[in-house]
Amino acid sequence: MLTDIEIAQSTKLKPILDVAKSVGLSGDDVECYGKYKAKIDLSVMSRGGKEGKLILVTAITPTPAGEGKTTTTIGLADGMRRIGKNVVVALREPSLGPVFGVKGGAAGGGYAQVVPMEDINLHFTGDAHAVGAANNLLAAMLDNHIFQGNALGIDKERITWKRCVDMNDRQLRYLEDGLGGGKNGVPRKDGFEITVASEVMAILCLATSLSDLKERLGRIVVGYTYEGKPVTADDLKAAGAMCALLKDALKPNLVQTLEGTPAIVHGGPFANIAHGCNSIVATRTALALGDCVVTEAGFGADLGAEKFLDIKCRFAGLNPSACVVVATVRALKMHGGVAKADLARENLSALEAGLPNLLRHVRNMREVYGLPTVVALNRFPTDTDAEIALVMKECEKLGVQTVLSTVWADGGRGGEELARAVVGLCDQKSEFRFCYDEKLPIKSKIAAIVKKIYGGDGVEYTPEAEAEISRLEGLGFGRTPVCMAKTQYSFSDDAKKLGAPEHFTVTVRGVKISAGAGFVVAFTGNILTMPGLPPVPAAEKIDVDENGVITGLF
Repeated sequence: MLTDIEIAQSTKLKPILDVAKSVGLSGDDVECYGKYKAKIDLSVMSRGGKEGKLILVTAITPTPAGEGKTTTTIGLADGMRRIGKNVVVALREPSLGPVFGVKGGAAGGGYAQVVPMEDINLHFTGDAHAVGAANNLLAAMLDNHIFQGNALGIDKERITWKRCVDMNDRQLRYLEDGLGGGKNGVPRKDGFEITVASEVMAILCLATSLSDLKERLGRIVVGYTYEGKPVTADDLKAAGAMCALLKDALKPNLVQTLEGTPAIVHGGPFANIAHGCNSIVATRTALALGDCVVTEAGFGADLGAEKFLDIKCRFAGLNPSACVVVATVRALKMHGGVAKADLARENLSALEAGLPNLLRHVRNMREVYGLPTVVALNRFPTDTDAEIALVMKECEKLGVQTVLSTVWADGGRGGEELARAVVGLCDQKSEFRFCYDEKLPIKSKIAAIVKKIYGGDGVEYTPEAEAEISRLEGLGFGRTPVCMAKTQYSFSDDAKKLGAPEHFTVTVRGVKISAGAGFVVAFTGNILTMPGLPPVPAAEKIDVDENGVITGLF
């Protein structure tokens, strides 16, 4: 059996200018990065004409068994193209950390991939590096300001801005720097986040123009003065230079699927510690080019989809037409208590025990957000007819259609039935609404997410979180959406509570303002903004030969 990278390397790609022409773009609209990648000019997203239908692909709570959300997203787009739809797929960029750490990336899999997958999974067009450079420029200017006399009176014990790097590196979580005395800086406690958790990445994904980007960068709060006043990037006169570093990174990237469907891949914040969506400019550009746009949000629907709908759609004025919830029999059996090694055996009782996870996600999309919804059951060879029938029966009780998807093995052909179901949903009326009013107090917004989306009973706050919420609201930062930093493995803040847990509380241990992004971040459980590498990093299997051919990348 061919690996994902072998499938990708055996596919003859279209020149990127041909892909651009297929959606009405001229050579003046794109900037080529080699033969198969290009940047799209920002002016494209504001072109007139009828805006396309927006389809969100999300998934059940992830498990080690895999769900195939990105693969389904790509295969669905290829399937829609096969049935005659003018479709564009809009995806997030992978982060190098997971690529070298725990998995091969986020370019899909099997015969439903975006290509060139090696480029996309590695440096791509350099957007992530630009984000890191802008982030760390601000950190350097902050510390230099303190070293040069600290005219703003910044309290070094209340600095909130961290450095970042696009790599899983636990060694960098907590540091003391500026050591050595004299001209070597001012000693202070510091630390790194992974680039995709940085506020700069969120800002890149939520900005709608260069001017908006610069304004958002300027609003970043880096810390507080001795008097408790917020200190911003504008106060440090850093926003202009940061924007200059991000000028090209703001332009969305054009690539293609294995079947030649245009794909815009741009921006990549994690959904468990950031807002988990590709950029507004990418989605808006796709909507200007296609009659249908298929996009995704990170991890399960309680994380990525919630943030896509409550944060991104709110800021961008987007109105999704339909939602696809991806599930697998294997993953649902894990939610029902089956070990990964035993998933190949039929187990209807475990499947029944795990099904509430899928059903809660479906109810959320339909009842909380008002979106027409279909379940995509990503089929594996070990799935039995009885197991598939059980999933379909339980979804039917909710009035939701379940469609089998075989896009991993069959590409777009395996997604045609799902494509037809989605087109049918787009013809229905969406009653899209938000989970909460952004003008509510911070605690009320967090409670709405916990009760309506997670299914919890309530929220507990540490004294530190209580104090910070009061302070942020006193400073005028309370009337924003909330970005929940929470484990991706459970509806709760306890990764071990699988399925659809009930009668739990979520503990908020801290909050911070991301003023440039425009939301408050609430930290729950033991969630970290800098992951670490596993005992056997994926990097051990990645290699390149003398001809530049990469192997081992997923």
